[in-house]
Amino acid sequence: MKDHARDLASVRDATGRLLTAAAKLDNAAVAEPSRLPGWSRGHVLAHLARNADALVNVLQGRPMYASAESRDADIERDARRPLDVQLADLRESEARFQEAGAAPADWSRTVELRNGVTDKAARVPFRRWVEVELHHVDLGIGYELEDLPAEFVEREIDFLAERFTGHSGVPPTRVTDGTRAWSTGREAAEPEVIVRGPAPDLLGWLSGRHDGASLTSEGGPLPTLPPL
Repeated sequence: MKDHARDLASVRDATGRLLTAAAKLDNAAVAEPSRLPGWSRGHVLAHLARNADALVNVLQGRPMYASAESRDADIERDARRPLDVQLADLRESEARFQEAGAAPADWSRTVELRNGVTDKAARVPFRRWVEVELHHVDLGIGYELEDLPAEFVEREIDFLAERFTGHSGVPPTRVTDGTRAWSTGREAAEPEVIVRGPAPDLLGWLSGRHDGASLTSEGGPLPTLPPL
């Protein structure tokens, strides 16, 4: 389902879960490392706030970020703020995103994101949902891949399998949780490799959050995926 209004509601709910969980932290915990190399929890929270504003830019026809350098500088600037400031910023930036998403618009139009990537406007709320859910996991505060909504997991596997489809460095691969299956990698009549495992573990591997050790691979070693 690609219903932007429904996805906006999912973003709102996911942000609420994240804010409730993060409110239990303190300033010292915000300064501690997240699960993302080189980033503290404060970096993750700052990124989420600035990403919401960046996607408002996208929906309103402006460049997502002024530049890669300014994006990184803004995250560094905001990462060391106290918890209450971080949470207020995330709450307010989420409200701005919801307001932009509620405005009358042609949701079938093509919009431009970072690095020349384009997509339909209707998929922007889902992209924001991805940011909130996966970075909630990245905070390392008790929310795990297994806690993600089942609909989100299936749709994000769809999205990532599509992203790696046709990639010359990934062999023709079939990914399955035993019920559903996805094709990715180089185009071929038959897959070279079949990767099996629970859907959250498949998502962890495809998104670079897990090394895939919990998955089984038939026909060859577990493919090495390019960075997102």
